[in-house]
Amino acid sequence: MNDIKSTYTVDEALISLGFGKFQYFVLAYSGMAKISEAMEMMLLSFVGPSVQSQWGLTAQQESLITSVVFVGMLVGGYSWGIVSDNYGRRVGFNFTAIVTGGAGLLSAFAPNYSTLIIFRFMVGVGLGGGPVLASWFLEFIPAPNRGTWMVIFSGFWTLGTIMEASLAWLVMPGFGWRYLLALSSLPSFALLLFYPITLESPRYLCMKGKTNEAIQVLESMAKVNSLSLPAGKLVISGSRKEEEEVELVTASESVQERNEIGGLSAITRLLSPNLVRSTVLLWTVFFGHAFLYYGLVLLTSELSHGIRVCEAGEKDVLSHHSNDGNLYRNVFITSFGELPGLILSAAIVDKVGRKMSMTCLLLIGCVFIMPLLTPQNEGFTTFFLFIARTCISASFTIMHIYAPEIYPTAVRATGVGFASSIARFGGILCPLVAVTLVHSCHQTLAIFIFQIVMFLSGLAVSFFPYETSGRKLSDHVYS
Repeated sequence: MNDIKSTYTVDEALISLGFGKFQYFVLAYSGMAKISEAMEMMLLSFVGPSVQSQWGLTAQQESLITSVVFVGMLVGGYSWGIVSDNYGRRVGFNFTAIVTGGAGLLSAFAPNYSTLIIFRFMVGVGLGGGPVLASWFLEFIPAPNRGTWMVIFSGFWTLGTIMEASLAWLVMPGFGWRYLLALSSLPSFALLLFYPITLESPRYLCMKGKTNEAIQVLESMAKVNSLSLPAGKLVISGSRKEEEEVELVTASESVQERNEIGGLSAITRLLSPNLVRSTVLLWTVFFGHAFLYYGLVLLTSELSHGIRVCEAGEKDVLSHHSNDGNLYRNVFITSFGELPGLILSAAIVDKVGRKMSMTCLLLIGCVFIMPLLTPQNEGFTTFFLFIARTCISASFTIMHIYAPEIYPTAVRATGVGFASSIARFGGILCPLVAVTLVHSCHQTLAIFIFQIVMFLSGLAVSFFPYETSGRKLSDHVYS
């Protein structure tokens, strides 16, 4: 008989297996989902102006094309998080791919404005499941350098934005917005091809008490990576004595408690005394990041045309706006602003820490959008938006690393899903500022609002209760 004290946890198993071939597959699969999500979001910069021109929409109707996607994400973020915490990560991200791809393709055939709004809402519902794949990927990664690998994972979003900007530049002038919608839905269908060979998260299986299934997954990972698991018996990490600063939240709970995640119970868990401060601050910062990121994306296509609209009148500019080659060029250029943001976040996320990195980036971004309080020429506008987008994309990347790290396994997907849902309110409101206010010749007010949100978001980050850099990811939350 083996010594009963010879045991290992999922964290220790992941460390022993390292980052090998199996994790590269998980990275590629999750990355494809990230590309799909980025493409569906980026196309909003191009579809809105083009549809407005073709169907004679008002500025408010154009804004709704973007806002309704975020309303769908609000619903999806809540729903898919609960599904994945109750029925598994694989079930959650499989259905999100089906909904996103199907609704995205149907959007290309929308016969009228109302139908387009319905299909884009359904795309949003599917996109709301993005945090599920982030949680799935995170739960396969060993603790050392976890932040660096999550930044690399986030790099697929940047790749998706550049791909969409390139695709729009190639497709929109000659073929129009319908072809762009159809082509942008293809990555979601690619996920379905490889779904049968994906595996469930071993951490999730342990949390659900399915230790034997977790061992099978770990053994498959060991085989692919050509390594061996630690000797002994797999145990839930909470069954050991942990560091003094760690407070047990989930591992010692009953199976019945674990299966109660959902609805009011989920909110109660997230707002429990151990999590309430982190949860409320996370909701605040997610709202701010979504408002800022998607608002800056929309400003790239709207701000340079705002002066023309105010000087010449909207009807005289609409056709030029939807076919202006500078629009695609400027969005393409500012999309590359995410590359230095990605490199910067990778360099500082583990060395400087999550909290300090986000605070500094948000305050720097606040400074660089200040010149846009007054109208600038197109070159300066693109430059300042490039720098601002570098800062907000880097901060958003680190935010997506920090968020799953502060929650225990039992509520990780639900917690991040709720935060992502709150972020959608930022996405719903940002078109009213980036499109409606700019079209109404209130550029100074619009930029001032972006500055206030950026400053308050940076301030909120500084109030997070603890830094997660270098800490183990387990079934615990730091008290």
